[in-house]
Amino acid sequence: MERTAVIAIGGNALIGPGQRGTIAEQFDNARAAARQVADLVVAGWRLALTHGNGPQVGFILLRSEAVADAPLLPRLPLDMCVADSQGGLGYIIGSSLLARLAEALLGRAGTHIVND
Repeated sequence: MERTAVIAIGGNALIGPGQRGTIAEQFDNARAAARQVADLVVAGWRLALTHGNGPQVGFILLRSEAVADAPLLPRLPLDMCVADSQGGLGYIIGSSLLARLAEALLGRAGTHIVND
């Protein structure tokens, strides 16, 4: 019997206590989460993976507001900040997970990874 799980990685899970939320910190935290997610895949689980983006949206919105008076940098509406953070976090989580899966599955006959 195939097992399926839904995993949600919250935006706050990518920023640890005392961290500023730099891209490097978020990648480090995503790689830690990817190890656990990859373990489930290797164990035969089918997964649906989703993520939050609360603090990241706030960072983007604050940056937009901070440069709002610059002549070439228009203020971004909230929906564009959300879309920006979704894409960025999808990249951070996706690339971290693909790297970990490749590592975990390396050498297993007939295994290939598809990034759709």
